[in-house]
Formats: sequence, C-alpha cells, structure tokens
Amino acid sequence: MFEDIPVDVSPMHEGERIRSANMFVELAGPKSIGAELVQVKDNVEDGKVEVIGPELSEMEQGQIYPFAINVEIAGSELEEELESVIERRLHELCNYVQGFMHLNQRDQIWCRVSTEARDSGFLLEHLGKALSVLFREEFPIIESISVTIMTEEDAVKEFLETAREKYEIRDSRARELSDEDVDVFYGCLMCQSFAPTHVCIVTPDRTALCGAINWFDCRAAYKMDPDGPIFEIQKGDVLDPERGEYENVNAAVAENSQGTTERVYLHSVFGYPHTSCGCFEAVAFYIPELDGIGIVNRNFRGETPLGIPFSAMAGQCSGGKQVEGFSGLSLEYMRSPKFLQADGGYSRVIWMPRELKESVIEFIPEELRDKIATEEEATSIKDLRRFLKDKEHPVLKRAPAEAVEEEEAVEEEEIYAEEAPITEGIPVIASPELSLPAAGGFRIILKNAKIYAEKIIIKRK
Repeated sequence: MFEDIPVDVSPMHEGERIRSANMFVELAGPKSIGAELVQVKDNVEDGKVEVIGPELSEMEQGQIYPFAINVEIAGSELEEELESVIERRLHELCNYVQGFMHLNQRDQIWCRVSTEARDSGFLLEHLGKALSVLFREEFPIIESISVTIMTEEDAVKEFLETAREKYEIRDSRARELSDEDVDVFYGCLMCQSFAPTHVCIVTPDRTALCGAINWFDCRAAYKMDPDGPIFEIQKGDVLDPERGEYENVNAAVAENSQGTTERVYLHSVFGYPHTSCGCFEAVAFYIPELDGIGIVNRNFRGETPLGIPFSAMAGQCSGGKQVEGFSGLSLEYMRSPKFLQADGGYSRVIWMPRELKESVIEFIPEELRDKIATEEEATSIKDLRRFLKDKEHPVLKRAPAEAVEEEEAVEEEEIYAEEAPITEGIPVIASPELSLPAAGGFRIILKNAKIYAEKIIIKRK
C-alpha cells in the first residue's frame, strides 16, 4: 500500500516528537505561516498530488519554510458540514508518517521533518500520497481525493486568506446555538496521542480547545463514525449551571482520563478547570496580585505580565493536566456568551495581547474595551496595576481598599539589589538539596541548588 514511500506509515508513529537536534526542517509554526483545509467539491481529480514550491530535496537543513495542505474530496454522501471533521484528522494521519511531526490545527499548524526521513529519501510528495490513501481508509465515503502541498510563500499567503474565510463561516454558524438548546454534549479524544489523560468537552457554547471542532462538527463526526474519537455525552443533571459542571460530563471525563480527572468546570479557571491538551489556541491564566485573569494566544511572542511567554505557560498546563488558575481555550470560546462566566467573564479579564484583543473586540462589552490592557500598556504587574487604576477597571472592586493601599505603599519601599546580569545576580538561596512541589503528585528535588535574583523586594507584613 505504501511501497513507494521510503518511510514507514503506521499508527505506531503517532505521538513521535522531533526535537531540534534531529530536525531537518521546520514547516509553518510560530516563526512562519501555514494553514490546512479540507473542502468538499463536486469534481476532484482522484489521486492527484501536487507540491507548489520547494521540495524537501531543495530545502536547507535547519531552515523554516511556509507550509500549507489543501485537501479536496468528492463523494455522493459527503456534505459540507463534514469538512472540519475530516480536516481535524489531518493531525492524526500526518503523524502516522514516520519522521513527520504535525502539531496544532487550522492556521496554527507546526510541522517538522526529521533528518532520518530526509536521508531515507522522503519528500512532501510522499506525504501527499500517504494522506490520500489514509483518508480513503478512514472515510470510505470519500470517492475521490486530491492533495496539494504548498511551501512557496506567496501561494501559502493566498491560501491562508481563503482558509481563514472558510474558518469564519464555520464558526459563525455555531454561534446560533447555546448549551440550553441541546441534550447532548460531545467528548473528543483526538489529542490523547500527545496528552494521554486529556478529554476535550465540546458544547454549543464551548468549542474544542483546538478551535477546529464545534458542536455541529462533533454531531456530524459521531453520526459518520460512532466508534471514532468523538463520542456522545448525555447532558444529564446540571450540578452547577454557572461553573458549567454536569454529572455525566464528570463521569465521561473520569472514565476516559484513566481516572486522572474526576470533575470539570467548563466555564471557570478555578477549582476544577478544563484540562489542557497542547493544541489549544490560547491560555487563560490567573494573576493573583490583581485577582484578575490574563489571556495569551499562541501567536504572541512576548512575555505576559507574569514574566513568562506563551510557550512556558503552555508547558505548565498542557499534556492533559488540570492546573487550577490555568486553562487552555479556543479563540472562538472567547466569543461565547458563557466565556468564563463563573469568574466574571470579561469583567475579570485584565490583560491580553493587542492582536488577540482586536480579534475579539466586538465580543467584549463596550464599557470594558479600553479597560483591558495589552502589551503596549503593561508588561509587568506594576504597570498593569497602574493601568487598571487609571481606567477604573471593575476588577479593583474585588479587593478591599486597604489591600490596594498596602500594595501601593509597598511599591515605595522596594529595596533593589545592585544591577547585574541574571547569571551574576545575588544568591538568595543555597542548599545541598531543595525540594519543590509540582503538579500531578510529583516533587522536584534540586541537588546543590543555588538560586539567584536580579532584585530583592522586602515587604512589610
């Protein structure tokens, strides 16, 4: 079946990670552009595979290239509502190819090719051929299929515009329904190859974390493949309508997470937040100093007011972990009327990147739009506090007045250490053995530890 492809193609390779040390090239990802799209057409040239732009044999090792996958399918039983369902399986099927790693979805894809695959003669044309065969096997209703792979920048840019228009049409359709209108939610296990204990709960008001699958997509997927990775959850008894806790959802999550997670709040980052996979489009994170919530999206390259970027934050809460104060989410969920409703919704949000804010601005209550800071107004907790005070953000009403006054007084009593690079900072802690708590019941032991700080702040109690 795959005799003409020089690498193995099998589900056993799903979950393979290609690190920088054994990477030939990177395709799309955070430092380039990319997209993937599946479209149902009336007439498709069956078996056609085309590569537009440089092939792997023409690429330079260690470089990053634009990347797009356009799959066109035809069949008498295919419907347009199945497009996003089939499209999401690109993640799984691409990872069947040994030496090819696919992460994320839609216009957030991030792929790598290993040096071993390159040395064996693997080409992007082979990827297209493998996908053509695998899609036919997974979806017998596909009667003809063509795959176009793009690595030429102008072609990818043009395709990206088309893909985003298609994504918006799909998303806007799903906004017409709410959780109260249905008796069935859906669970998705598609990311368990990378996050073994993650169970994604999809409702009309809560799109999958990846942003690629909504409630309608799940319904279509379940009808087409009842034994697939997407399954029905009867809504059942509502335990907490504000937080979004349901008895049957808890049971489904416990069963499919190997008992790791027993309770889930769909609309809160506190208590029992939804677990996070690794394909999420953004992270909601708690900022305890201000009792507010920040949101950072995958495309943002800077640091959050907590002093860490998206990548570090994603590493902390991904993999199927349930970490209180952090939750992966889709950008479409930020357009939902139930967005973090148990936490106050947008009245609790105090920071997000400018690009993200502009993309959801019409869904932010008008009176709050100029009260949410971006990286242009605040890059630290101190900056953020001043901004919120100047704008009279409602989150300030959550803290007692005396607590705010105390924080302001502390700012004036900070004692700074002598300025020096972080590697030459002041040793604050030195210990032959230092134990740190960690999520998941583990404990981190540091041997012969020395911890340095650029700045020491002494606060009066």
